Amino acid sequence: MRGKLLLLVGVGVGYVLGTRAGRERYDAMKKNVTKIWHDPRVQTQVKNAEQFAKDKAPDVVDFVSDNAKKVVSQVRGKTTAKTAPAKPVASKTPSTTE
Repeated sequence: MRGKLLLLVGVGVGYVLGTRAGRERYDAMKKNVTKIWHDPRVQTQVKNAEQFAKDKAPDVVDFVSDNAKKVVSQVRGKTTAKTAPAKPVASKTPSTTE
């Protein structure tokens, strides 16, 4: 269903951007889209989607923050291993006093 909706939106945008029908056709399309958007059935689904997003937002925040912390700790572990300074090598300079 989502794929079909995206396809329709893409076709509509492509038509609007590619059309040579002029301003009248654009205004007619805009009027039809506005009419569909204000349809009570569409608005019911919009409200359902908004409520779903509000209900799931805390779960999404927890999921994202937990995984972000894991990624940060992994990155820190890799960078500290790579950027750790090498042990200084004792230089063996010959003694100049003989």
